[in-house]
Amino acid sequence: MRIGFGYDVHQFAPNRALWLGGIEVPYDKGLLGHSDADVLIHALCDALLGAAAMRDIGYHFPDTKGNEYEGIDSKILLRRVMTMIREAGYELGNCDCTVCAQMPKLSPYIEAMRACLADVMGVEVSQVSIKATTTEHLGFVGREEGMAAYAAVMIVESSKG
Repeated sequence: MRIGFGYDVHQFAPNRALWLGGIEVPYDKGLLGHSDADVLIHALCDALLGAAAMRDIGYHFPDTKGNEYEGIDSKILLRRVMTMIREAGYELGNCDCTVCAQMPKLSPYIEAMRACLADVMGVEVSQVSIKATTTEHLGFVGREEGMAAYAAVMIVESSKG
């Protein structure tokens, strides 16, 4: 078994949809990024890639490749990462993710995010943990300037390999 850790941060921006954990969360602003800026999926991708010692999301899906990844749905990136992990002989054991956001309140959306991510990764919902927390009004998250996400994963050698 191998363990990986991922972290990502994006700032809020007007006139953008807020994508988080693969679902659209109703809010008056979204996150700024080259892709859809799904901070949770990006942290999860980095954790998966890190566990397999395959570098990071920016290495595999750079924002310097013109329009190739511009505005891309991060679920597509997560599917590609899972393919890479499986081709390397691994399967997801579990993931534990934390989203740091002062606003909006994310509790009503957690189960939908879990179901979405499990579906995208081809795993059981019980293998996907998502938590949300505030920063008690401290730092850029507390000032509602953006969001951060952390992800820890365990991958195991695939029995198919």
